[in-house]
Amino acid sequence: MNRSLSFHYVILLIVIVAVGVSQGLLLPVLSIFLEKMGVSSAMNGLNAAALYVGSFAMTLVAERTLGALGFKKLVSFGLALVLVSVILFPIFPDVKFWFILRLLVGIGDSAVHYAAQLWVLLVTPEENRGRNISIYGMSYGLGFSLGPLGIPLLDFGYSVPFIALAVLILLSLLLVLIKLPDLRPEKVNKEDRPEKRFRRSYALAWYALIPALLYGYMEAGINSNFPVYGLRVGLSEQQIAFLLPCIGIGGLVLQLPLGMLSDRFGRKRILIISGIIGGLAFMMVPLAGTSIALILVLLLLAGGMIGSFFSLGLAYSADILPKLLLPAANVIASFHFNIGSIAGPNVGGALMQYGWNAGMFVVLGFGFIIFSVIGIAVRDKSAVYVRQ
Repeated sequence: MNRSLSFHYVILLIVIVAVGVSQGLLLPVLSIFLEKMGVSSAMNGLNAAALYVGSFAMTLVAERTLGALGFKKLVSFGLALVLVSVILFPIFPDVKFWFILRLLVGIGDSAVHYAAQLWVLLVTPEENRGRNISIYGMSYGLGFSLGPLGIPLLDFGYSVPFIALAVLILLSLLLVLIKLPDLRPEKVNKEDRPEKRFRRSYALAWYALIPALLYGYMEAGINSNFPVYGLRVGLSEQQIAFLLPCIGIGGLVLQLPLGMLSDRFGRKRILIISGIIGGLAFMMVPLAGTSIALILVLLLLAGGMIGSFFSLGLAYSADILPKLLLPAANVIASFHFNIGSIAGPNVGGALMQYGWNAGMFVVLGFGFIIFSVIGIAVRDKSAVYVRQ
């Protein structure tokens, strides 16, 4: 990338860090509030899933909206929506109103993600795609890991975490408005638009698009349900705040190495290995009981392996698909991420509601292992065939 594109790329990374902080902080903080209010774990999970319902809704219109607004305006719209919602959370502490606000945060986050991801994929040379998309994923992981560290801010007042988050989002929005160019994706005439592009993207890159679903399930499920799980097995709020970022930290440490390894040895091979190791690590968390050291190691390992799933899946699909199908594939990846994110808090919350606290980790780990087994059994179509 030239200097100008590199500068824009850095701005996008800063924005994604802020978006990661917003999700990493809001999910556990609101879950803790609802648990203390006596809300059931199933209802807690349902409320948390509202964020991803909003994100899912945005996914349905993302491609068309980006074409109408362009990259800068769509990112700005998303950040502004998150900013307004974050300000309103402490002003209206009502479960039903929080559901609506989480919907709006989901719409805003999805708008930012869709525009930023596609921008990075389109401007990155193929030989650096794994590295650059991994750095993008690392930036989100950094923000997501920093988010739970805001839980102790509750000691200074109910609204303090929300104020700190609002300031961060505002600064990011100003940076976008001042520094990013007003670019739009290349227009494709109707007659030149690939026919049945979503179906073709699925047919050619279905396996590469599954990681987005699994990553969404993991991210939303862990951050919404782990605070409840921790409180129920005897962990303190401080211990939960200490352990929760470990998944993101693990992903942050290994994201770039795994991305570079995927450039050399192939995305699919790295995804399969990561899925097996990460899945086993998740399934072992309940066996650690309340041992902070053991939980710490397992979450770091699981996060390190799984933290690259979304970004590597996108890079893998970009390897397989022709460029004209990338916007459609990006929509599908976002769609999968949101489906997984809606399912994660609800499945985990329901399992705990019916007394199987360990179930959230067992089901999660099993999903990644099944994905890896499928990958071993299924061969890729050749790149020559795919790009025709």
